[in-house]
Amino acid sequence: MKRFVFLLGLWAALTATPATAEAPGPGEAMAIFAGGCFWCMEPPYDKLDGVIRTTSGYTGGEKPNPTYKDVSSGRSGHVEVVAVIYNPEIVSYEKLLHVFWRNIDPVRANAQFCDAGPQYRSVIYVGNEVEREQAEASKAELEASGRLGLPIVTEITEAAPFYPAESYHQDYYLKNPARYAYYRWGCGRDERLKQIWGDEAGGH
Repeated sequence: MKRFVFLLGLWAALTATPATAEAPGPGEAMAIFAGGCFWCMEPPYDKLDGVIRTTSGYTGGEKPNPTYKDVSSGRSGHVEVVAVIYNPEIVSYEKLLHVFWRNIDPVRANAQFCDAGPQYRSVIYVGNEVEREQAEASKAELEASGRLGLPIVTEITEAAPFYPAESYHQDYYLKNPARYAYYRWGCGRDERLKQIWGDEAGGH
């Protein structure tokens, strides 16, 4: 993971206890999205009405309970993701998909913005056939629009076990707003999102 020098101090916390992620309760559902750095995928969902909580974590690999060190190596098979617990009576899965697309670069393979490697690829992890149909439809609609100019490389695949990331990663944008803002700016995330999506670009 190619992050800035000021983030290297985080390696000292790699042995921290993982955060906990509660399963969806009655009347709740969970959606899992990979859009590069998971710090940057929490804010757009946290501000949505109907979203109950977000948890940064890992999925897609075979190793149980992976650490940040495991995943950032790019060799674990896991991907950085955000799990979104939401109330489907208030916010639809289609709306979550809309927010997802406008917070990623759908035409960049095995990377997002300044973060390169398969652990940062963009993926929609679907939990059932209804989600798969909606995800496939949203991707097809975006491809048909021609607005991206290149093929969409974002994957749509079956959900795998989700492992919460270490506690210091959770709500990083709230705990460390200056560092988060500097990382996001230095990574060119908002600049690229603006190029792709214009006024529809995702918030932060």
